[in-house]
Amino acid sequence: MLKVDIKIPADVPPSKREEYLKNYNIATEGTGRLFLFAGDQKVEHLNDDFYGPDVHPDDNNPEHLFRISSMAKIGAFATQLGLIARYAMDYPNIPYIVKINSKTHLVKTSQKDPISLAWVDIEDVIDFKKQTGLNIIGVGYTVYPGSEYEAEMLKEAARITYKAHKEGLLVVIWSYPRGKAVKDERDPHLIAGAAGLAACIGADFVKVNPPRDQEGKEDPALLKEAVLAAGRTKVICAGGKSIQPREFLQKLYDQIHIAGVCGNATGRNIHQKSLEEAVRFSNAIYAITVRNYDVERAMKIYTGEEKLE
Repeated sequence: MLKVDIKIPADVPPSKREEYLKNYNIATEGTGRLFLFAGDQKVEHLNDDFYGPDVHPDDNNPEHLFRISSMAKIGAFATQLGLIARYAMDYPNIPYIVKINSKTHLVKTSQKDPISLAWVDIEDVIDFKKQTGLNIIGVGYTVYPGSEYEAEMLKEAARITYKAHKEGLLVVIWSYPRGKAVKDERDPHLIAGAAGLAACIGADFVKVNPPRDQEGKEDPALLKEAVLAAGRTKVICAGGKSIQPREFLQKLYDQIHIAGVCGNATGRNIHQKSLEEAVRFSNAIYAITVRNYDVERAMKIYTGEEKLE
């Protein structure tokens, strides 16, 4: 299996380095590649992603997210603290990333530039972890570079990152250029800038949207600039809307092997399926991301012809 030398950030104190390494190894199996199961959309997109003609009825229940996370191979499950508090006592085996800030999609950029501030303090997360004994391995935060409110979000993100590292926790930054000053949210050069921004915050991983060319098409090679700009901060890609499983797995494989990204943050492509199918598809994603399988072998995981141990 692929293994990497893990660089511990200097803001992790000596007393917490072992904790940081433990959390990093839980998330990536020591490979440096992260499969983040994203479950923050119940705020970001409200119920749009969880109910409808193309969504399996299993997804109507919030517990579906926890059942998948408990049964499938994932690096970590990212969602808000309140949802974790309501369900995690029944799913203590799941590695959790607490999403500290979130906003809905109701207020459009045409009305107001985006702002998403922290719901809870990092101290609240640390207290919750100690109180419950849950397997909380990190925190997540979204920044919107280009928003007129970016300064407020960047300040929060930087402070959260510093304090999280002091406790040995991982940090994932969602970095999405957005606002009236942003002409093209998927511009490759701008995406690279957003990735580099997360590196300056001190993040361990940065989640970006895959860039598009001038014709609006995704090309994994366009991610190379972002990977270089992020340096030791690992780039992971948003999964986006549900597409056909083989197409999704091929896109993921190409992002890793052509561009050099270090994983993915996938939500809808997993949880909009039935529990049984979602688990198999999660295992297929994990097989490519962490175990370095090719697409054909990952598809056998998805179809049930092969099992992921």
